[in-house]
Formats: sequence, C-alpha cells, structure tokens
Amino acid sequence: MKRRFWICSAALFGIVAMQSAAASLPSLWRHSQEFRVTAPGLVKLSLPVETLDAARAGLEDVRLFDSSGVELPYQIERPTYSVPLAQPAASFHVSLAPSATVITVESGLTQPVDEITLESPAASFVKGVRVEGSPDSQSWTPLANGQLIFRQPNGTSQLQIRLPVAGTWKWLQLTVDDARSQPIPFTGARVRAAVERRTGEPLPVRIIQRQVSPGETRLTLSLGAANLNLSSIQLESSEPLFARQVSIVAPQIQGASVREQTFAQAVIYRVESDGHQVSARLSVPIAAQIRSRELLVIIRDLDSPPLAITGVRAERMPVYLTFYARQGGIHSLLTGNPYSAAPHYDLSTLNLSLKNLAVSPVKFAPITDNPDFRPSAHLPGTETNMATLDVSAWENRKRLKLSSAGSTQAELDLEVLAHAQPGFQDLRLMHAGRQVPYLLEFTPTNKTMEPAVKAVVDGKDPHLHRWELKLPNTHLPATRLTCVSPTPLFQRNVTLFESAADSHGHSYRHVLGQATWVQAPNHNTREFVITLDQLPLTDTVVLETNDGDNPPVEFAGFQLSYPVTRLVFNSNANDELFLYYGNPEAESPRYDLSLVADELMSAERSTAELLGEEKIRKSSYGISLPGSGGPLLWISLAVVVAALLIIIARALPAKPPSV
Repeated sequence: MKRRFWICSAALFGIVAMQSAAASLPSLWRHSQEFRVTAPGLVKLSLPVETLDAARAGLEDVRLFDSSGVELPYQIERPTYSVPLAQPAASFHVSLAPSATVITVESGLTQPVDEITLESPAASFVKGVRVEGSPDSQSWTPLANGQLIFRQPNGTSQLQIRLPVAGTWKWLQLTVDDARSQPIPFTGARVRAAVERRTGEPLPVRIIQRQVSPGETRLTLSLGAANLNLSSIQLESSEPLFARQVSIVAPQIQGASVREQTFAQAVIYRVESDGHQVSARLSVPIAAQIRSRELLVIIRDLDSPPLAITGVRAERMPVYLTFYARQGGIHSLLTGNPYSAAPHYDLSTLNLSLKNLAVSPVKFAPITDNPDFRPSAHLPGTETNMATLDVSAWENRKRLKLSSAGSTQAELDLEVLAHAQPGFQDLRLMHAGRQVPYLLEFTPTNKTMEPAVKAVVDGKDPHLHRWELKLPNTHLPATRLTCVSPTPLFQRNVTLFESAADSHGHSYRHVLGQATWVQAPNHNTREFVITLDQLPLTDTVVLETNDGDNPPVEFAGFQLSYPVTRLVFNSNANDELFLYYGNPEAESPRYDLSLVADELMSAERSTAELLGEEKIRKSSYGISLPGSGGPLLWISLAVVVAALLIIIARALPAKPPSV
C-alpha cells in the first residue's frame, strides 16, 4: 500500500514537472505579461502602453506563448502615417461681391479633399470663411462655415481651412467675409487630399518642467512610457485671445549622439474675428512614433507675454497584435531582449482580413520579471566594449556620484563645457582603467548664468557706455545674452565683444554679436536679447552702446544662456566612474553602444552628479591660447634661435690669421 502511494506520488510529480518544463519561458527575455483568452480562435489585442514601453521600439523582441509553453505566431498592425498629397489648385479665380471676396477653386483632385490653404501677401488681417463644394460649379453644397484665417503683424499666420468631413469635389467656393474690414488680395490656393484617420486613445501626460526665456516657453512633458505612436498634443489655456507657433521636439538617436528632432509644427490660437466671433484651435497633430519617455513643447511667444498653459492632453494611436489561440487559458507576452531579431512567421493560416476584426476586451496583468530569465547586468553587452585607455594626455577629470544602477544621465557642467573640446571629442568615461561607452545627448534646453557686471566709462569718448561681464571660465559655449532696462524710451545699437589676441600675441576686437534694442510706448520689450554668433575665447566680454547726444541707457539683470548637454550611459551602483576631458589631440570615440541605444534611451534614467574638477597635468592651452603666446612657446623659440645662431656661427669661414 505504502509502495503504491509512493509510486503514484512519483508519477504525479513527474507529470507536474513535465508540464512545468513544457510551460517554461525562454530565458533570454526579461519581462513577462500574462492575459487570459476565453476560447480558441482569432484574437486581436491592443497592446498596452506598459508593453510598448518594455519592448524595443520596433517590437522585434515581442514573443507570445500559450499556457502549454508553445510559441504562437502573430501579426502586428502598426499605425501608418501617409504623407497627404497637396498640390496647387488646377484653377483659381477671385471676384469681389458686396461685403465679401469670393474665391472659386478647381481642385484638380479625384480623391476626397480635407483641407485648403490660401495664399495672400496681406500683412495683417482676420477673416471668417464659408466653404461650399460642387461637382459642376453650378449647384453648391455647404461644407464649412465660420472657419477663420488670419495673419498677425509679427508674422504668425493661419491660412489652412480644414473641412469637417472630407469629400470628392471638383469645385470649391470660399466666401471670405469683408463686412467689418477691407478686402485683402489672394494670390493662390493649395488643396490637400484626405488620408485615412484612425481614432486615437487618450494618453495622460504631465508637465514636469516649465522654462520661460525671452520670446519662448518650453514645456517638458512626461509621456509615462517610450515607443508611443502619438497622434496629437492638445494644450489647455484660459487666455482669451492669442496666437502662437508651436513645435513638438523629442530626442532622436543619430549615430553615437542624441539630438533633438522636430516632429510637428502648428499654430495654436484663440482669435476674435471682427469683434463678433471667437475661433480656437489648440491641438497640434503629430502622427509619429516617439521613442523617448519625454517630449518638449516649444511655444514661440516673441514679444508677447508667456502663454499661460494650464494643462496638456495627448492622444496615441493603438498598436494591435492578432493571433490564433489554439486553446483558452493564460497566455504570456514576452518583451525585453535587446538582441533578438524580428520573427518571421508563416501566417497563411490567418488568411483573413484582420483590419476589421473586433478588438478583444482582454485585461492584461502587470508586467513582471520572467521567472526563467537568466540574471545579467542591465543592458548586457555594454561591459564587453570597455577598452583600456592611457589617460596620461588628458588634463582634467571629475568623479561621478551615482544614485542607482542602470540607464544613467550626467549633465555637463560649466567646467567641462569650458575645458573640453568644442565638439566634445575628448570626453572619456572611465572605470578601472577601461572606457565606459556613452551616448552624447544634445538638448534644446538652455541654462542661464549670471556674470559679474561692472559699468565702464570710456575716457576718450563720453558717448560710449560699456558693461564689462566677467565669466566663470574661458571658452564657455554661451549662445545668448539677455538683460532688462528700466529706461522707458530708447533705441540703441549694441555690440557684444571681447579683447582677444591672435597667434602672434596681437590684441584685436573679437565681435560676438550685434543687435538693435528698442523700447517705446508701442513696443515695450521687457527683456532684450543678443545672440552670440561667435563663442567667447576669454573670460571677459563687453556690451557696448553709443548713446550719442541722448541720456545714458540703464541695463541690468544680465544673464548668459548655454545649451544643456548630457552623457547617457549604463552603470552599476558600485562603479567608480571618472569623466576625463581636456585633450586637444583626442579624436571622437567609436563605440558599439548603438546596438542597445534604443533600450538605453527609452529606459527610466537615474541622474549622476559631477563632483569637483581634478587637474591631472598642466594645461597645454598655454601654448596655443590666443593672446598669451604661452611661456613654453617663447622658451622654445629662444632655444631654437640660439641653436640656429650656433649653427650659423660654425658654418661661417674661420677668420684668417693676422700677418
């Protein structure tokens, strides 16, 4: 009896072990996410945001297994972004009617039309437009009413007229309301063929940073996940009347660096038409995959006060996965393998039109670690690229203070920006004598510093007034100088320059930038800006203006702006990392980090802090810095001249003996 019990127990244990072995998941995938299928058959799923975030940007690492551990083929349906066909109208005719301008357009398109863009040289106007369509230019069907076109004196314009419902019309007639303002000239029109529009899903976003600078507002948005296909960004503002140019920017990997790429531009507005009608559009169409977890919204304020943004909403386009379930039960979706190639399945068994298949209401469990995953370092493979390097030629280094392991970013501070090469070719991240691969991220974000300022009076020319600005370092990559003035009325030409020296030690006036600053009752500018066309070579720059016979202008609140640049790399919490810089002879490093760059950029990043600067060897800039000539240079020249004199003296014929 007891023997039979142990035999049955052993058999049962074997069956369970076999089932467990059959249901084990591949060990090279980091993440697992379960969901339940109620019955066999075709299943269409909308992949959750969390899944897209955990997977690679192209979804090459997505794998699907049923409860028996059998891999199931699938098909992914991504959003398609068609470039709309836009072309000049086949014919264009303008006529004046009482209180209106009538524009008749022959579309020249056989496809449905969803937008018309008018062309006008007028500098400033706001007009309401009514649109009608016709197949024969005889009978007209109303298409849109109360559409608004405008152009502001600062150049911001909105001349696109979108049709609520696209339609195939050979002829279009636009009636521009002139009842409350003078007619304006129109010189042409472009018509756009409609593209298929899919319904988006709401995506919660957060404003995590708001930066206001002269003429511009920058909002950094957290999307909560990477690899999302955004369809639009909707800004919310309580401002009654405004019009702003908006750009949507996100980081994009380009080789060994990360640079900001503009994905969309549009005009958002709330405008009153002739004092009786308010029209608004605050949505920016995007239609692109954003691989990063953050997005930058740049609002051009120009001379207007910053626009008060009270909130931001977004829409994303869903990504669908369709497969044939062999049986009901728990299924597992695997993600997180940076090296897997995209699978190639035989999907002939799905020989159906999957586009119209209804999406199954499946509830996904939270993403968990794959229990069968072989533990390894974050971003495995980056450690193998750590080549040795002799750093004896480098002049400076900084220790990095890490906060946690994994994807890490470190912002370059003023000392690194000043002492590294202008293109950062000499940056090396080192651990235990070996190089740590990194990506260099160039951002559109700017930081400001306040220089020490001293007013200087020119004793030779009393009309000249100067402000001497002392910088913390030489060779700072400053891009813009801003200041304010309490003087109520003035117009001045200003010049920003420095006293530099050429390779021969001769001093010259190195002009960094010029501008005309105006403050008048109808043009009251709160901040004045001068853009630096050249980077400073020294640590002292001078702002100069000629007051002529006018009272001196007061300037204060000087700030210099410089772009934020970061290193992005993989780290372990106990690593002792140093950033080396200051080697004029170094060339840009070439790493294989691009193999895992997408995962590195899309992961949640921790922040590393750069500590104090350590001088490793004496700077070689003393030899080549403009203006100094360098003591080593003069000593070397003296030695060379002495050697030449000795050689010349020996080469001269000997003095003949006296008789």
